[in-house]
Amino acid sequence: MNLTAPPPSRLALYLDLIRWNRPAGWLLLLWPTLAALWIAADGFPGWHLLAVFVLGTILMRSAGCCVNDVADREFDRHVKRTAQRPVTRGALPVAEALGVGAALAAAAFALVLTTNPPAIQLSFAALAIALAYPYAKRVVAMPQAVLGVAFSFGIPMAFAAALGGREGGIAAAVPLAAWGLLLGNLFWVLAYDTEYAMVDRDDDLKIGIKTSALTLGRWDVAAVMGFYAVYLASWALLGRALGLGLVFGLGLLAAAAQAAWHFTLIRHRTREGCFKAFRQNHWLGFAVFAGVAVDLALR
Repeated sequence: MNLTAPPPSRLALYLDLIRWNRPAGWLLLLWPTLAALWIAADGFPGWHLLAVFVLGTILMRSAGCCVNDVADREFDRHVKRTAQRPVTRGALPVAEALGVGAALAAAAFALVLTTNPPAIQLSFAALAIALAYPYAKRVVAMPQAVLGVAFSFGIPMAFAAALGGREGGIAAAVPLAAWGLLLGNLFWVLAYDTEYAMVDRDDDLKIGIKTSALTLGRWDVAAVMGFYAVYLASWALLGRALGLGLVFGLGLLAAAAQAAWHFTLIRHRTREGCFKAFRQNHWLGFAVFAGVAVDLALR
């Protein structure tokens, strides 16, 4: 009797490639984007924009996984957590993985085309940053900062889509506060992706990848907590300036409580604790979004 398991189908490989069974990745992009969309629209933005940004976020995160796995395939084979990714283990050819990524990015761009010129213009910058990130870890001491920009770019795009007309450029559609929200959100990405990098610290040190966990050294835990503090404080100040009130503040307090819990998970720097902290971060982002959405709904 042949007990060898049949090889996975192409669809199964594609779903594995885009991390379909790990939605935490796209949720980390989605919550700040939706928070910005609600702020820009002064409440519910309408079903069209909601669909564009929810589907667009999922598609672009999935496309980013394709590019990242191709770029990192030689590194990933030396890391226990990533060695079995489809491209890394040779189950999917590089060209095929890139083709999947291109198709997903094209679908996301088709959604953006239903918005307005400022949002369309910003989408090109978003794509360029997303493509640059996988290679940043070869030259930048803290590539998580590049990821922070990529993962936060939905914020100005949301403002552009909600406020931009058929005439007028990006400057008119995206207020300074939107860029401030992007900068603040960058620190949240630094926090959770440093937790993620702490999981692979030993492997990354051996293979020569640059990460914030290695750059920060013994200050990694303190830095993560500092990043959380900057993120929450900046959004608190910007939210108040944008007219958000008590309920938004309660959402931030819920997020701060989660950040404090994450300290208990990462302080001993165990792989399990750091990975759990990273995976649970989408709940922190949801708390902030819920504070924004409910605050605006109760006006």
